[in-house]
Amino acid sequence: MPTKITSWSEYQVRERPPPPPERVSSHRWFTEDMDHIYREVRDELPLYVQRTAEEKMRNHSLAGMRASHEVMGLLLGGRFTWQGREYALVRDVATTELEASEYHVRFHEDGMEGLFESLDDLDFVYSIVGWYHSHPGIGCFMSDTDVRTQEGSFNSPHHSALVLDPVRREMEAYHMVEGNVVLRALGIYWDLHQDPYRG
Repeated sequence: MPTKITSWSEYQVRERPPPPPERVSSHRWFTEDMDHIYREVRDELPLYVQRTAEEKMRNHSLAGMRASHEVMGLLLGGRFTWQGREYALVRDVATTELEASEYHVRFHEDGMEGLFESLDDLDFVYSIVGWYHSHPGIGCFMSDTDVRTQEGSFNSPHHSALVLDPVRREMEAYHMVEGNVVLRALGIYWDLHQDPYRG
């Protein structure tokens, strides 16, 4: 089956149980606020990020830190429903060449073709479920520019923005609620053979 990207209006929400609680965890980079909301809704999380996708984002942010600039990319996955509740699952991430500085990042115009080619290489039908970016050394928050990006491009109730600070080792997620950006609980999940917390 060829890979394709779909908008939320075209994407078919599928019935699927979320990852089991024994394979879901908070993250050592969660801020105190993120860890608190994770624990509050641990059994009904609105967002799950696969460990390998989290690893790619974290490594990307660390590489950006070493080069003294921000990074960004797309969150790829799906939207599901189970026993009357909906949630999003991030299975992978994608990025391309960036125009970036210490306090600014955006996709480079010349890199978009390569980004779409990398999306074509994915082996699952997916939707963009949000985006990620880094704030090296300045903490996790949504700047005015970030809020405009969220409002303009990621304004579905299920779209999320994941922010990482690789200097402070912090991570938070956000989403839009009635025109405001608020924290969103998320959990990191893994397949049986990928347990990162064993040993």
